Amino acid sequence: MTEDTLNSASIGAGALLSVLREGPARTRTELVELTGLARTTVSQRLDALLRHRWVVAADASTSSGGRPAATFAFNRAARLVLAADLGATHHRVAITDLGTTVLAERTADVPIDRGPESTLAWLAQTFTELLAESGYDLADVCGAGIGLPGPVEYLTGRPVNPPLMPGWDRFPVPEWLGERLGVPVLVDNDVNIMALGEHWGGHWGGHWAGYPEADQLIFVKIGTGIGCGIISDGRLHRGAQGAAGDIGHIRVAAADDEVVCHCGNTGCLEAFAGGAALAARITASGVLAKDSRDVVRLLGVGDPEVVHLVRQAGREIGDVLASIVNFFNPGAIVIGGDIAEAGEHLLAGVREVIYKRSLPLATRHLRIQASKLGDRAGVVGAAVMVIEHVLAPQAVDTTVTV
Repeated sequence: MTEDTLNSASIGAGALLSVLREGPARTRTELVELTGLARTTVSQRLDALLRHRWVVAADASTSSGGRPAATFAFNRAARLVLAADLGATHHRVAITDLGTTVLAERTADVPIDRGPESTLAWLAQTFTELLAESGYDLADVCGAGIGLPGPVEYLTGRPVNPPLMPGWDRFPVPEWLGERLGVPVLVDNDVNIMALGEHWGGHWGGHWAGYPEADQLIFVKIGTGIGCGIISDGRLHRGAQGAAGDIGHIRVAAADDEVVCHCGNTGCLEAFAGGAALAARITASGVLAKDSRDVVRLLGVGDPEVVHLVRQAGREIGDVLASIVNFFNPGAIVIGGDIAEAGEHLLAGVREVIYKRSLPLATRHLRIQASKLGDRAGVVGAAVMVIEHVLAPQAVDTTVTV
């Protein structure tokens, strides 16, 4: 919501909170001028927000008459958010405030293929332990956001035929976890939450400052598998059924039909350039590599075969992304996931093919870079998903009594 689009007829407590979330602390007079509401109405809605701790009194400012005027600001500490980025083999779990500042976190190597109930029971226990260690409990929490490494039907929060997650198909993740945590649970694909996190971190953290083209952003995760999240006009694009961005199963142009992907098809990008595929190719060359992190470790010691394979993987990914650049015309492509730690070796291959095969107009101002948030992009995005849901003006209006 921007100041110039405020309509006084629609300014409830939730919309007033949005004004304070997106800008500096304001006095009552400034809020009256911004909203067109009567001073008494602004005061009533501010009082309601203060009672629910969504707003706090900030430092006083000097009024035109010389007396300090009370100012009011969004209270990032009003509630906590539980956030989890669950990968195929590696998980990150965190507690954040309403500004996505991470207050506590934990990582663990837990295979997602051990099944939903075992994995989610571990997750619920980890959330409880992190809260206790930080001096909080579930009464302080407004919601939980979960990212899963497979297709998710966003409206229901249920995984749909996830290739890397046997036993998870249609499992009611929000209901199962919500019953144990007692808070709303939102679930999405892990790459979508990473895209949300990178976009949020860019605008609120500053690394997209002065670069509005980043409201058209492609986030590519290269870990065990490959996927991408799409930010269009500053909003996450999920597609009709939540399957947008599944580039890992686009056929590679020079595909070998003998290379079978875990999805059942042949020639998929993920089967050539994903972390698991790279590890298998490196092992076949005579150097043991169990997973994507082993690939990055071997790259760090300068193994020439690994350097060659990673750069070629970058080219194969770049070939798929070149078509997306011509179609979507993003302002930024951000590379994240374990294999992104390969740094310039991977990015060089991606850039080489994108700039060669995409239209000059589409690449004139295009940024191609590694994630600024790194491993935290997922938990930040999971928190953003919850925050935007809980603090939507309509949601606030239903819970705040004026």
